[in-house]
Amino acid sequence: MKAITVSITCRANIHVGLPQVNMAFMDLINSEEEYRHSRDVSDWRTSYRNMTDEVDDGNFRVTVQELRQLMELRKTNAINEIKAKYGDTLQLCQRLLTSPTNGIRGFKDDLDRRIDVFGSNIIPPKPPKTFLQLMWEASQDTVLIMLIIAAVVSLALSFIPSEESHGGSEAAQWIEGMAIFLAVFIVIIVTAFNDWTKEKQFRGLQEKLESEHRMSVIRSGEVMEIPVSEIVCGDICMVKYGDLLPADGIIIQSNDLKLDESSLTGESDAVKKGVDIDPTLLSGTHVLEGSGKMVATAVGLNSQTGQIFSLLLDIKGQKEAANKTTPVDEEAQANPSVPNNHQVAHVDPELNSGESQEKSVLQGKLTKLAYLIAYGGGSVAVLTTIILIVRFCIENYGVQNNSFVVSDLSNFVDFFIIGITVIVVAVPEGLPLAVTLSLAYSVKRMLKDNNLVRHLHACETMGNATAICSDKTGTLTMNRMTVVEIMVGNEYHKSVPEHETINHGLKELITDGIAINSSYSSQLLPADMPGGFPRQIGNKTECALLGLCLQLKEEYQMIRDRWPVEKYQVVYTFNSTRKSMSTVIPHPNGGFRLYTKGASEIVMKKCTSILDKDGNAKLFNLEDKENMVKDVIMPMASNGLRTLCLAYRDIPAEEEIDWEEENNVVCNLTCLIIVGIEDPVRTEVPDAIVQCQRAGVTVRMVTGDNVNTARSIATKCGILTPESDFLVMEGKEFNRRIRDKTGKISQALLDKVWPNLRVLARSSPTDKHTLVKGIIDSKLSVHQEVVAVTGDGTNDAPALKKADVGFAMGIAGTDVAKEASDIILTDDNFTSIVKAVMWGRNVYDSIAKFLQFQLTVNLSAITVTFVGACTVSDSPLRAIQMLWVNLIMDAFASLALATEPPTEALLLRKPYGRTKPLISRLMMKNILLHGVYQIIILLVMLYKGADLFDVDDGISEGIRGNDTPHYTIIFNTFVLMQLFNEINARKVHGERNVFKGIQRNSIFIAVIIGTLIAQVLLIEFGGLIFRTVHLELSEWLWCILFGLGSLLWHQIVTSIPTKWLLPSICSFGQTKEDETLPTIREIQPDQADSVERKRAQILWMRGLTRLQQQIRVVNAFQSGLQHRIERKSLSSSIHEFMAPPPGDSFDIEATKKDDESAPTASFPSLETTL
Repeated sequence: MKAITVSITCRANIHVGLPQVNMAFMDLINSEEEYRHSRDVSDWRTSYRNMTDEVDDGNFRVTVQELRQLMELRKTNAINEIKAKYGDTLQLCQRLLTSPTNGIRGFKDDLDRRIDVFGSNIIPPKPPKTFLQLMWEASQDTVLIMLIIAAVVSLALSFIPSEESHGGSEAAQWIEGMAIFLAVFIVIIVTAFNDWTKEKQFRGLQEKLESEHRMSVIRSGEVMEIPVSEIVCGDICMVKYGDLLPADGIIIQSNDLKLDESSLTGESDAVKKGVDIDPTLLSGTHVLEGSGKMVATAVGLNSQTGQIFSLLLDIKGQKEAANKTTPVDEEAQANPSVPNNHQVAHVDPELNSGESQEKSVLQGKLTKLAYLIAYGGGSVAVLTTIILIVRFCIENYGVQNNSFVVSDLSNFVDFFIIGITVIVVAVPEGLPLAVTLSLAYSVKRMLKDNNLVRHLHACETMGNATAICSDKTGTLTMNRMTVVEIMVGNEYHKSVPEHETINHGLKELITDGIAINSSYSSQLLPADMPGGFPRQIGNKTECALLGLCLQLKEEYQMIRDRWPVEKYQVVYTFNSTRKSMSTVIPHPNGGFRLYTKGASEIVMKKCTSILDKDGNAKLFNLEDKENMVKDVIMPMASNGLRTLCLAYRDIPAEEEIDWEEENNVVCNLTCLIIVGIEDPVRTEVPDAIVQCQRAGVTVRMVTGDNVNTARSIATKCGILTPESDFLVMEGKEFNRRIRDKTGKISQALLDKVWPNLRVLARSSPTDKHTLVKGIIDSKLSVHQEVVAVTGDGTNDAPALKKADVGFAMGIAGTDVAKEASDIILTDDNFTSIVKAVMWGRNVYDSIAKFLQFQLTVNLSAITVTFVGACTVSDSPLRAIQMLWVNLIMDAFASLALATEPPTEALLLRKPYGRTKPLISRLMMKNILLHGVYQIIILLVMLYKGADLFDVDDGISEGIRGNDTPHYTIIFNTFVLMQLFNEINARKVHGERNVFKGIQRNSIFIAVIIGTLIAQVLLIEFGGLIFRTVHLELSEWLWCILFGLGSLLWHQIVTSIPTKWLLPSICSFGQTKEDETLPTIREIQPDQADSVERKRAQILWMRGLTRLQQQIRVVNAFQSGLQHRIERKSLSSSIHEFMAPPPGDSFDIEATKKDDESAPTASFPSLETTL
């Protein structure tokens, strides 16, 4: 069978290179590329002709129904069905008019024909709600219904003749009822538009995520990456570790392939797949280990997932579906909270609304605030209404001894409207709009800063982050792997020696071992620009070894051409137990040859001999290994290099081998080389670490590297400083310290470790999850910690899910990691996390600014209304006027305050933490004192305003009397005070200069000017609706003067010490801690945060009968994750072979122990690629 040249293009090509690249090296890469191109063209022509003759007879000889029935079967049933109906998988491919080697042709007419016959890999999304539906939902609000009822009654009563009508006011009494109708309509329109905007934002985000999920397929003999929505039946798909399968298929070839089907079956164990074991692969399952090829047999609605969607969405077939579609591997866009890449059936909305189930830090605080305001506002409203009614009854029926007339109902309705209006004013309708606008604005801008926000709550949660547990490779370092030091021929070289100095036989073993025992998707390609670094495609550690091949003047591609994957006997892919990768091939002289590479300690302890400089095998005893550790491995690690050992073994033909017994196969090895691979620290990372420390965010490194390498990198990054006494420990020591005598994790013991822990080396996935969970559950801090975690592999999924904010790598991350994350770093750079912190704090501050402004408005409006009702039986602020203030000004204010751009000053303060009150004492001081100022001004104007301004007294007119300049001045002054106080609200941390940076926010300036113009028009020309009259210029100047007084009063308020004025209990959400935020020893010690455990959102069922078991499936999946964390060691990508095992240090005595005693972990560690 012909060799397949794999040239998978990664999601992002990183420009990486070798420091010792010279012109000869570049020529070698270019010549290899030319060779590969010419060979591929020749092979393509030949194989394409064969493919045409072999399979293309113009008609598919298999039906959709047959394929659907085939994918219902498992294991031996599926194998027997394939043999009975088709003979084997090759003949199945022929019936699908595809070649296992070259795939389908891929021409447009071929693709169109396959889509017509078998369907496309898309499903119709749940249709979005129409604007009318959103308006109807908005109109169901209880307060709005009460207002509508009151407006109807008021409108009806306005047409009843009154014996005590006040001149011309009777003809205009219907206006107020209509005005309330208009205000309610505007509220409904704004609310519906708000919901429509949020859904549009979600759909845009979902489309962005969909476009990023791609799959490698073979078409016309070439490997290419295509969006999953373009996969058609008959496509040959390249399956590899970390993939989330987007279609059903039958395995053609596999290497140690294992899948996680827990989301489908609820079983937590990894399922081994193979042509002769279990050939069926189902969409939505995760590839945990190995690689292979499959032929797509069912896509879209014909796949197992699609059939469930068809049942649930009442869809009979794809041709009946709507034109607008979404890839099959995505949740219907109408429910964007479901994680990307998972086909979750629309059965139970509560199960699918993952984001609504889990409240973020800010959401929790806003919920409590909403309840408090609702109770307070409702109580005042009821009390105001009762007082107005009781006072009217006493004066009218008791004192004046009048009898009841129908027109009295109008007064009662007015009292009722005033009470409802108090509730309307008390409840900050603008708050949801402010939150939405702030999040939408931030998410859009964060994308430009390389942060793709998948869950909106993560945006503001990141602003409260107090701890970041970061991976090393690719995040803190450049992920530009280069071999810089090497032990070859039992001699240690500080640089790679010239190829002529290395024995030819030894060099051939080295290059064969590198080229064969690696993923063929890892390649070195010419640089994009002349003189640039070669492009590393695939796993960067393997690319470093391929670079070593080229430095030794050997072409790795020619070796791979001689040894296609079909010739492999067995492959032991990397997992967290092995910490290595091994490949067995037939030996030309009979028997087999095994190549192994992995963590130096793991591989070296399995070696019994070592090749000298002449290529002769020498005994490699215990003392030699100890010297190797001391003289080679430790110096490399101390220089921050990752150490990797390559070895081989020849297995005689007469030796009986059970390939399932790995320990009996990968043993008695001969050591070839030990290399030190450099991954330079990103130049911008040290400054970013300093910013985090200054901002009160503690950065911890969690890696699988040995402790010396980890310590060196942490020191270069600035995580460790020479004078610090922070802890650096390995996974085994970490576990020893945090477990009690019974072997269980103790939170009390963990609390003694994590505050000073800065580097966790040799860590397993379990260690990472344990650390994150321990910090979250700890109660050391009063405000508790908010933890962010970075990860890029399947093994990181539990930690990413557990964290408050999970960051997945956009370049190196797997689909599983991205699905489990909240934010995707599109550049895999730690500095992007710092930007996320800044944007998150900006969101938090924007909402705090709006709250400070809104609650000041509410306090003054409710107080004046209540006092007016109690003293003069009337409210100086009419219902329609308060609706204008509450709706229009709040909407404008939310737009202005929610779009404030962030500044670097946000990183100069400490994080709030989880339980820090949303409204601090400082904010409470501003709200109360500005409220006092406004209340005093308004009450003085209420009682003395008529005399001071020499205008008609509005009090004497009564609640249904004529409109007067008196009450118009009060209303105008009230609005202008809010307008200028909106400028004060821009600062919530006690800053004096409220105008600082205002020029950077053009929206704010436009809102202030627009609101002022609207107010002038409303006063001068809106009298009929808003019950106002024309004001003279002098009266306008007085109103403006009182408004400007808010700015001057703010300077006085800022000068008053907060602690002298208010006790700590006056902040919203009582806390025992001082106004100062939690601090850390030295820079900012982290204190633990507690967070609700995030539930897995993946939910797959096999048929309609599974629908009733969804909750159990979800629980089974969740428990399955934990089960794997504690017991099952699942495999990982081969590019993790560098990650060393957990342990205190290299103990040579461990070589005497069996490999089975090595610690296990649920998911394979990806520390090497982090």
